[in-house]
Amino acid sequence: MAKVKVTSEPFSVDEAIKLIEDPRAGGYVIFLGKVRNENKGRKVIKLIYEAYEEMALKEMEKIRKEALERFPIIDILIWHRVGELNVGEDTILIVASGPHRKEAFEACRWALDEVKKRVPVWKREVTNEGTFWIEGDKAIPDYHRV
Repeated sequence: MAKVKVTSEPFSVDEAIKLIEDPRAGGYVIFLGKVRNENKGRKVIKLIYEAYEEMALKEMEKIRKEALERFPIIDILIWHRVGELNVGEDTILIVASGPHRKEAFEACRWALDEVKKRVPVWKREVTNEGTFWIEGDKAIPDYHRV
């Protein structure tokens, strides 16, 4: 199993931890993103994630390597979902292991921010008010409804 992946399948947090398990690790920091039921006052029905998979994997691997160079951690894993995801489903999983919690927390947060900035994954939000492309804090109406 890969330490970076783009998948339409649900995540297994236990499987992810096993991939980076190491006896030197004093802790594992896990960020598990979920589809929430509301955004900016609109009721969210589902999210649709699309990715340029080949490029996304390359950029996620770069982020992973940069995190390993930047922070005194042992390992880090980055997985992202694609496809139609209902409220409550997992969207992204980042697991960082380190000898100490501080560095693992910092690496996990940094990696999440970098994924959101750099990885070619696009999000559409299907709401009670229509369908919107989400770019940062902006919601742009999608006139080609899903």
